[in-house]
Amino acid sequence: MAKRLVEVFTSGCYLCDDVVKQVKDLACDNCEVVVYDLNKGCATNECETKAKEYGVQSVPAVAINGKLIDCCNNNGVNVDALKSAGLGQ
Repeated sequence: MAKRLVEVFTSGCYLCDDVVKQVKDLACDNCEVVVYDLNKGCATNECETKAKEYGVQSVPAVAINGKLIDCCNNNGVNVDALKSAGLGQ
């Protein structure tokens, strides 16, 4: 049986580090956890490519078997929402 690929996208901050720890603690023997620090980047640009492919808009984010998990599938910062909250006015 193939291992379940769990990819965690981070920026190296303490909030991301907490999520990485939680994912690793929850992972079973059938899970392969890969952590991509988007702040540091990857030698092959694989992490940036995957983040774009999966639709990562904010970090931390987790994908399992090539699909961004629903809890991580937000839209990042929304300019209209910022303006509605009074930014720039």
